[in-house]
Amino acid sequence: MKILHIVPSYKPAYIYGGPIESVSKLCQGLAKAGNTVDVYTTTANGKVELEVEPGKVIDVDGVNVTYFKRETKDHTHISLGLWVHLWKNVKSYDIVNIQSWWSFLVIVAACICHVRGAKVIVSPRGMLSPYIFNSGHVKKKKLIHDFVGRWALRKSWFHATAEAEVIECKKVIPGWRGFMIANNVTLPDVPVIKKENDVFTMIFMSRLHHKKGIEILLHALRDVNFPVLLQIAGSGDKDYVKKLKRLVRDLKIENKVEWLGWVNRETKFDILMNADLFVLTSMNENFANVVVESLHMGTPVLLSQEVALSAFVADHQLGWVSSLSTKDVTAKIDMAKNDVEKRKWIEDSGRRIIEENFSEKVLIAQYMEHYQEVINDTNI
Repeated sequence: MKILHIVPSYKPAYIYGGPIESVSKLCQGLAKAGNTVDVYTTTANGKVELEVEPGKVIDVDGVNVTYFKRETKDHTHISLGLWVHLWKNVKSYDIVNIQSWWSFLVIVAACICHVRGAKVIVSPRGMLSPYIFNSGHVKKKKLIHDFVGRWALRKSWFHATAEAEVIECKKVIPGWRGFMIANNVTLPDVPVIKKENDVFTMIFMSRLHHKKGIEILLHALRDVNFPVLLQIAGSGDKDYVKKLKRLVRDLKIENKVEWLGWVNRETKFDILMNADLFVLTSMNENFANVVVESLHMGTPVLLSQEVALSAFVADHQLGWVSSLSTKDVTAKIDMAKNDVEKRKWIEDSGRRIIEENFSEKVLIAQYMEHYQEVINDTNI
């Protein structure tokens, strides 16, 4: 198959978090399986640009990536060059997989694909959840959705990364056809050898953003009545980080919190392995690669119900699931601390369960099967 992925940003723009890694891992896996895989993306790297030559095809780990100059520096990622190139070349591809939604770049790209008669799959990656729909520029989103978004989505198939996202997609477009395949996550082949912590150590590792429910976690931490340390690894808007640190002071929990900042791939897995519990009380999360990474390193997880992988964690007894209630989060932390036997079982069994459910070979085969199904579809 000749496959095109369209994504607002691509590696090495790791500043955008987990989606950068999961999309690039997917593209690399498809290329290794014998497909021709091209990526159209932008030079976006936060408020600056990647140091690449725009408009030139670059081999990035076996994937043909073209980075186009963008006209805007915000989340719209407008790139006239990408749109023009897409218009000229899209008909040469068997299938187009558009990653994310709400970026003006990909919405226009989807319309171009449909006008040119291409077969399209949209992977919204959480962007069609009620939380995202009803936050930020709500009126603009509704206008875009009513004017062109609904049309573009209805003419596409959807790809969701978890059952919760399947439900979200079908609420947005009733009767919308699609499929569910988990993210393809890069995991290190290193042994799980945990150290003994002086106090019960929890790790939050993600982008620092309000939707991650960090304030809920901090309030819950205040009410924990045993020695505990919460390590916070990640970066975010400077003003928001200052707000979080001020909250820590106001709650008088400075002795319970350690700020690690952004951590690179070389150290993140050691940090995850040596924690007693990974915590993510997010208000919206369509997958969360770091949950898989944590379990791969033998560390149990505590997730809110709004994290899509919470159902998988509950079904396989790989941790604890809470509501967004501060009291419930505190209670689940207490349960995790006291259930030494369960934590030990997860340490011993987590990697095996992750390998059984998130094997690259299995996931790539599923992608290729569904891509072919869309290519053969005559109803869109």
